Amino acid sequence: MTEDTTAQCSQCSQYFTFVLDNELFALEIDSIREVLELPHITRIPRTPAFMRGVINLRGHAVPVVDLRRKFAMPAVQDTVDTCIIIVEVMMDGELSIIGALADGVREVVDISPDAVEPAPRMGTAIQPEYIRGITRHDNAFVMLLDAERLFSQAEMEMPPAAPL
Repeated sequence: MTEDTTAQCSQCSQYFTFVLDNELFALEIDSIREVLELPHITRIPRTPAFMRGVINLRGHAVPVVDLRRKFAMPAVQDTVDTCIIIVEVMMDGELSIIGALADGVREVVDISPDAVEPAPRMGTAIQPEYIRGITRHDNAFVMLLDAERLFSQAEMEMPPAAPL
């Protein structure tokens, strides 16, 4: 979608784009609360491997999900661009705050519903239920994620993986 058509789109949804392993991902802007520079993360024992730990957000402990681990991507060192996207999701009927660790953030984009295609059923390490669809922006594919499924209560309570 070009910027000209973006400005004219009355049914567009806004998405917040971010980067993981040089791939573009997006969450609906309505689920994003804020973006933080990488603070100290306290590891919590006996949590799933994708749980990086918790951070202190204005006096509240907020769990942080390492999206690279959740999507089975290779681990990398944190950089100055590494950040935590604070996301609001409904869990068991209550609004919950979750931190999502990302390699970097990009921009907010308007995406028309007719520009969204179903996610491919092969060729991705990401579980298909996490993906709302795929679109193109600035000649790159963008995976549109479903925050409610990505940060579900059932997965947050999964037992930790067995040690190697």
